Amino acid sequence: MGFRMGIVGLPNVGKSTLFNALTRTASAQAANFPFCTIEPNVGEVAVPDPRLETLAEIGKSKQIIPTRMTFVDIAGLVKGASKGEGLGNQFLANIREVDAIAHVLRCFEDGDVVHVDGRVDPVSDAETIETELIIADMESLEKRLQNITRKVRGGDKEAVQQERLMKRALEALNEGKPARVVEVAEDDLKQWRMLQLLTAKPVLYVCNVAEEDAATGNAHSEAVASMAAAQGNAHVVISARIEEEISQLDAEEAAMFLEEMGLEEAGLDRLIKAGYQLLQLETYFTVGPKEARAWTIPIGTPAPKAAGVIHGDFEKGFIRAETIAYDDFVSLGGEQPAKDAGKMRAEGKSYIVKDGDVLHFLFNT
Repeated sequence: MGFRMGIVGLPNVGKSTLFNALTRTASAQAANFPFCTIEPNVGEVAVPDPRLETLAEIGKSKQIIPTRMTFVDIAGLVKGASKGEGLGNQFLANIREVDAIAHVLRCFEDGDVVHVDGRVDPVSDAETIETELIIADMESLEKRLQNITRKVRGGDKEAVQQERLMKRALEALNEGKPARVVEVAEDDLKQWRMLQLLTAKPVLYVCNVAEEDAATGNAHSEAVASMAAAQGNAHVVISARIEEEISQLDAEEAAMFLEEMGLEEAGLDRLIKAGYQLLQLETYFTVGPKEARAWTIPIGTPAPKAAGVIHGDFEKGFIRAETIAYDDFVSLGGEQPAKDAGKMRAEGKSYIVKDGDVLHFLFNT
């Protein structure tokens, strides 16, 4: 399992530059004018995880297959997008299809790059887009409430549940709050997700700073950090220009470049880590002579569902999972030594997979 993160923001904040760097392609046209990205660009990147190489070396695996993350570069939104301004309706529809939103905010000064509102104010920019998403959600819910009235009157249980959830969401939206602030009971989660509300999606603020501010941030990124903390959202500081340069270098050159810039790791790594935390994801591994492979699952996933990520038959015919903790696999030198040391465990259907587990599934066909 991977996940789709939509890169959104006002025009000319560095979205396409960041997308190009992250996917190591030039498929998204990074140009200094609004709406240069008319169709959403989709790119998949390997999720960096040094543990995978260590496991492959110990397991003498011929191939390394990392888990993948999908980025969707969505064209720039503007004030009035919910009313169709700047091709807004099309872009809002693209946002509905992603799991999380990476909201790129301009935190750099550059007279050569025109800001759509003529000034640099990332907090105001964030509020502009949040407002457009709130308005779009309100209009969507109001229409749907009208459409299910007959079913509700007829006593349709599902419609009654939907109506209740829609009204709760509208209550928050009418107060200018995003739908993600609404606390939803476990029994309501399925119907809640089916509402596909834009403002229910988790948000990661990406502060795009100038190269010289990449290591320390600046006043603009600090303002965003305060805003994110107040909202309970996450933020990362990245220089899209630096990421673009790194994407053209090999691993050794990139490491030297990062050291020169005073950075411990590339922005991609930080962005993905933040994304994993945002969506509460974790990784387990399968290791053998053929391949060492990483798999992404939500935190709290039981063993049969984790097996189903590999193949549906694994979940249907699940018998048990043989698991070794990553640290034991590495320190003891592989599967057999771990087994000999009593560190391989047989776990049943109720076992909750942990981050870093090295797993082997047994199942009936």
